[in-house]
Amino acid sequence: MKSQPDLKLLSTFMAVVDRGSMAEAAAALGYVPSAVSQHIAALERDMGVELLVRRPGSRLILTAAGRSLAQATEALFDATAQFRDAANGISSREIAELHVGAYPSAMSHLLPGVLSVLKSRGHGPRIRLVIVETDKGLPKVKSGDLDLLIAYRYLPEDPPIASGEWTITSLGYEPLILVTGAQDGRGPLELAECLELEWTSGHAHSPDRRLLHRWAGELGISPDVTLEAEDLHSMLAMIRAGLAVGPIPATLISGESDQPGVERVVLPPEAAPLRREVLAVSRPGIRPPIVNELVTLLVEALKSVPL
Repeated sequence: MKSQPDLKLLSTFMAVVDRGSMAEAAAALGYVPSAVSQHIAALERDMGVELLVRRPGSRLILTAAGRSLAQATEALFDATAQFRDAANGISSREIAELHVGAYPSAMSHLLPGVLSVLKSRGHGPRIRLVIVETDKGLPKVKSGDLDLLIAYRYLPEDPPIASGEWTITSLGYEPLILVTGAQDGRGPLELAECLELEWTSGHAHSPDRRLLHRWAGELGISPDVTLEAEDLHSMLAMIRAGLAVGPIPATLISGESDQPGVERVVLPPEAAPLRREVLAVSRPGIRPPIVNELVTLLVEALKSVPL
């Protein structure tokens, strides 16, 4: 027996099985009857076994080997059809699974609503999610471990910078709200009143800290950052406890409205808005349609973030 089946011979064999005669199979396939007979004979030689019992004047009868081959061939042709559909989908940029990384607050406050919309549409690949900060996620995009990274950029010179290593799409800007803990009926504090308080932000060289100092420098002030934290939830906890002042992403504040409140600091009219840019980062090349759909939904989600 040949190591690989001859699909043309198997197709002829299945036509004979389905129609019960070589003449009808020949008519369906557009062959002369002798060609069908030759195909069956060649297949029997390849298999080394009789597949059909030929009785003049009656329909062909499958042998036990013929019945087994017919079942195996049906399975083969079904698998071939599935492979063809999958290959066509891949060539049309359809995929079975998408690996998406996102920073924590995007994972908790942006993606759930977006993924719910995708799920309600009842189509698309499985989406595997990974919580990852931007600096750790960029190498994963480059290596192929992530197909898409939802990232942030506090300052224009921060990575990711446009290059041949990735495709970067700006999804919009997320406001950073300068807040204090609730003031027990006193009302919100003015910025000038906060300069004597302790502030919270990232470590000295972190992007959010550098943004804060650049913003403060433009206003001619110098906030005293004494509570450094890498985690936004930790910063927010210190602010809620009345221990610090600090800028917190609007999504995080609006997403935790069930907890004790914070007060927005009243900024002077000349203060520029504090914000960070949200980005979609993928490898260069044509992106699957699901990625473009996800990007569009994230743009809309950012537009609806309370200011």
